[in-house]
Amino acid sequence: MKTMEVICLQSEALYMLVDEVVEHVKTSHDIKEDKWIAPEEAMRMLNITSDTTLQKLRDNLDIEFSQPSRKIILYDRDSIYAYLEKHRKKSF
Repeated sequence: MKTMEVICLQSEALYMLVDEVVEHVKTSHDIKEDKWIAPEEAMRMLNITSDTTLQKLRDNLDIEFSQPSRKIILYDRDSIYAYLEKHRKKSF
């Protein structure tokens, strides 16, 4: 009979390991991130929960978007990164 080995990790270590595995898979399989993302992904990246806040960022042209049809709005991933970088506060 084989025995099973159990490995315990703290949550932070587990998340770091998962991030490393995801990055390894992306690199080894040459997987690129989509340039245009859905509103849900944009909101997750910006850490916001309100559709109104996302619309305000769009209306103020703070982030770039594309509207291929009346009800479909996609957001530019790079412009979201640029927006976050622009509003970054450096520590002392």
